[in-house]
Amino acid sequence: MTMTVRDFRAIDAEAVAAARQAAFPYLVTTPRTVVWESENAPVEQHYRLLVAEADGQVVGACEMGVFHDSGEAGLAFANTTVNAGARGRGAGSALVTAAEEYLSGLGTAKVFAWTLDEPGSVTFAERRGYRRSRCSRVQRLDLTTATLPPLGAGGPPDGVELRTAADFADDPRPLYEADAECTEDEPGDVDTTRLPYAEWLALSWGHPALDRELTSVAVVDGIVASYSVAHTDGRGRYWSGMTGTLRAFRGRGLAKLTKNDSLHRARSAGCREAFTGNDGDNGPMLAVNKWFGYEPAATEWRYVRELSA
Repeated sequence: MTMTVRDFRAIDAEAVAAARQAAFPYLVTTPRTVVWESENAPVEQHYRLLVAEADGQVVGACEMGVFHDSGEAGLAFANTTVNAGARGRGAGSALVTAAEEYLSGLGTAKVFAWTLDEPGSVTFAERRGYRRSRCSRVQRLDLTTATLPPLGAGGPPDGVELRTAADFADDPRPLYEADAECTEDEPGDVDTTRLPYAEWLALSWGHPALDRELTSVAVVDGIVASYSVAHTDGRGRYWSGMTGTLRAFRGRGLAKLTKNDSLHRARSAGCREAFTGNDGDNGPMLAVNKWFGYEPAATEWRYVRELSA
């Protein structure tokens, strides 16, 4: 077998999407999103997508770059996926080695990588010197059988107006402001700073998986108070990109309200499976998702390795 590692080309998109789906089947990944992400990454991120090719066939990929929006310099990511049938043949090792060499050349001090909580993936990471950090709990809701809480017959509570992201097409800045505040409060192992509005427009608002019609927004006295972002793949899969409530409006059930509205919209649009992921320490959202009937689907661990100077 001849194994080579090279830079991604657009014709590889279907194979890369298949590799990602094999490793993380709950994510909204399509050939279109693979190409879009590789072409639209910020210059400061130094994003690079490598593929492993065995005997002329793409069997795995690794996306890498630096956390350009972190307040701490020298932090990077490298996430590797390999098709199930090609594992154990050197593709993963070749990709990780190439990624570490590239990131080291950028002056990276630490590399973070997502790994499924299963023996093969964990052993692979730990043998390469990665240590376990935070976990993410992935949950699944079967929209074909789930008993969603009914939408209020009389409409939303007094003073609350339910809209969709599509209603903000002419001016999405209020969604940006809400997202910036809520993201600051997200638990995680990499502290990030607020993205400039133009970058948020390009990366979040312009993401091809964002479904604006299914993204629900609660407005209180003209202020975006809460929202639930929907990403879809056009094949019946729905991913909750983010559900957040501004600090001044928490404790009023608005997260449940927007998420319930979004899930109802998703089911009406033909989505069959809803997935969401939460940091293991994000008790409030874990409780919200349990209330909806989500069940555990997978556990991911963030592993980190310090690169030698």
